[in-house]
Amino acid sequence: MTASGSPEKNPAQAGRHNLDPHLDRYAARTSGMTASEIRALFAVASRPEVVSLAGGMPNLAALPLDSLSAQVAEIIAEDGLVALQYGSAHGVPALREQICEIMAMEGISAHPDDVVVTVGSQMGLDMVTRLFCDPGDVVIAEGPSYVGALGSFTAYQANVVHVTMDDDGLVPEALREALTQAERAGKRVKFLYTIPNFHNPAGVTLAVERREEILEICRAHDVLVVEDNPYGLLGFDGQTYPALRSTDPDNVVYLGSFSKTFASGLRVGWVLAPHAVREKLVLAAESATLCPPTFNQMIVSRYLATHDWKGQIKTFRENYRERRDAIISGLEQHMPAGSSWTHPDGGFYVWVTVPEGVDTKAMLPRAVTARVAYASGTGFYADGFGSRQMRLSYCYPTPERIREGVRRLAAVLESEMDLVRTFGTVTPRAVSGPQSPSPDTA
Repeated sequence: MTASGSPEKNPAQAGRHNLDPHLDRYAARTSGMTASEIRALFAVASRPEVVSLAGGMPNLAALPLDSLSAQVAEIIAEDGLVALQYGSAHGVPALREQICEIMAMEGISAHPDDVVVTVGSQMGLDMVTRLFCDPGDVVIAEGPSYVGALGSFTAYQANVVHVTMDDDGLVPEALREALTQAERAGKRVKFLYTIPNFHNPAGVTLAVERREEILEICRAHDVLVVEDNPYGLLGFDGQTYPALRSTDPDNVVYLGSFSKTFASGLRVGWVLAPHAVREKLVLAAESATLCPPTFNQMIVSRYLATHDWKGQIKTFRENYRERRDAIISGLEQHMPAGSSWTHPDGGFYVWVTVPEGVDTKAMLPRAVTARVAYASGTGFYADGFGSRQMRLSYCYPTPERIREGVRRLAAVLESEMDLVRTFGTVTPRAVSGPQSPSPDTA
């Protein structure tokens, strides 16, 4: 006790409260929220002299900005009182109809009433997790998995169990084993979260012959499937794969987005859900945002109605294929022995495994000093795995910058390997869990 009779404060506790006086007020679920590991370096990594292979920013240079700007002005002039007003949490009806036409390209038959427009697919992830997950519930996810999804699962205190992938995507037997083990342990699995096409971050695609087996396993274990498909139309050969939702509409919640095929800054995505789930999604959307921005939705809808958007996606595919070729050739030319990587047929990412003994998270500051940035692998796992992996994004830099970035990265890796050979393997640092998403790790 102090002289005044008040209890003495623990010095360590007092120090923590000096850093954050609100510490005792936060909800328990905030304890697992951590910043993206590259966010602290992002101000440096975004300097023009640094080749950033870290962020998944779409390359928007090919968009018809002149005609788009004219149409935005037309929307304000003709429908401004609607576009700038509150709207429905369900989304603009015309856009929901157009979304159904887009999903039909992947074999999905859907009614516009079952589509809920969201502020990007990240909002859809958040709402689905909020609706289905109680603290302690289990979510099955591929290992590695999208950092934004892991952040949502952690925010709602779900436990993530990772399932192995190979070059053909999620391994069915590994999924079956994970579900069986969870049941034996008395744990409740709420859903499988999967990115079947051009995976973020792994770059692989779920083989068509595995898709029905994955669905059968989930039905047998009474587990919902959450299918996240932002890259499905960006296959480099123009091929679109049958969506999981197309063969099992009653057990699959489908997430889509215009961020990768039109404009990420508009933040327009959607959720297609079984009818009963859709009602709760609308209520969740109302409580989260009241309504998604009507203006942004009308811009997307006008674009789809008046532009050759399929031709625009073809242009995107060609640009990204050229960049994919540049990064693969750079890796083949420069990376040291003992390295390996995936060979994506679409999307934005290559998943690289570096030689034994190298910790990509510890190496990241030295890479930025050498003017190249990447996303280290630990951020894509909920369990601290991934210290030998990194995600390289090829969507934004020019092919020439990509090749130079890989050259710089390989030089940093060679130096790191020299340190390992001299001083031995550095024990990877423990991580507290998945990180909150940010634009640089999208």
